[in-house]
Amino acid sequence: MAAPIFFTPILAANIIEIFERCGPVEKVLVLGLAVFSVIAWTIMLGKYRELTRLRRLNNSFELHLRDQRTLLDLPESFRHKRSIPYADLLADAIEGYWRAAAIAKERGIANPRANLEHAENAIQRALARQTLRYESSMIFLASIVSGAPFIGLLGTVWGVMEAFAAVASQQSAGIQQLAPGVSGAMLAIIAALVVAIPSVFGYNLLLGQTKEMITEIENFASSLADRIELET
Repeated sequence: MAAPIFFTPILAANIIEIFERCGPVEKVLVLGLAVFSVIAWTIMLGKYRELTRLRRLNNSFELHLRDQRTLLDLPESFRHKRSIPYADLLADAIEGYWRAAAIAKERGIANPRANLEHAENAIQRALARQTLRYESSMIFLASIVSGAPFIGLLGTVWGVMEAFAAVASQQSAGIQQLAPGVSGAMLAIIAALVVAIPSVFGYNLLLGQTKEMITEIENFASSLADRIELET
């Protein structure tokens, strides 16, 4: 039972020892991958908390909105919740409708259909804005997912090249000549996998959640436009 207790310290000591044997290029690549790992975890955890919070706020707002008999005459409190995606769509729709109605009144033209079209256009603009909000940081995370293995591959090739160069310069193939280059090559690919594997699972999870929320907000936008049309 003693082996599991000392496994982690021994493994950490071995990794540090291997890192110290690496050449400067491999060290830079491994440190860069460590930074990417911290960034990836920060993005994944932050994005998951953000999407979970926004979904909870959206559901609460939609339930509250269902109890309202009319949308066009809602109190101002409903229009001052721009941090909630659903509320942002509602605020833009109502403002677009009444702005078009005010202009039509000034011109002496009564055209409810034009007011509705302005409201629908405002909903589409707000929908596009919130979609970008949902998808923010996902491109950078995808870049880490796809780029980390290539960085690891570069470190591997560079380490093997250094090992062969050491053998060629000293005309001997002993372990002392091969160890630094091979150690750097193996450490680089391990570091790349440590970054890429969690990132790809996290990215797919967040991508699926993002797509679901985009579908939900599109459905809300459609029902919102229907309710406004029924009131005109």
